[in-house]
Amino acid sequence: MFWFLLITMVVVVAAVTLAVVGGGDSEVLPESAPERLIDPLPATRPVGRADVEALRLPVAVRGYRMADVDDVLGRLGAELAERDARIADLETALAAAAPRDEAEAAPRDEEEGA
Repeated sequence: MFWFLLITMVVVVAAVTLAVVGGGDSEVLPESAPERLIDPLPATRPVGRADVEALRLPVAVRGYRMADVDDVLGRLGAELAERDARIADLETALAAAAPRDEAEAAPRDEEEGA
């Protein structure tokens, strides 16, 4: 049993050594082209939840590609700022319309009660 384990260990070490050192002139792993953001956020319509959930950023050697992440975060920030401004405008319009509605409703209530 001892000899079997010893021979097996020698064969494994030899195979690993040949695979690492004896690769010849070719590299162990071929060079691959860097990943790019294939399906960016849509430029012709507002970004939706499904767009953000489907977004997959390409991975670089040390994490994500900074340029792609910066582009996506910049676009999302602009979209959120635009929506916040639109919400503020609508809230302002609603607040301005609410006193007018109450003023119009008050005379009607008095007329109905009299």
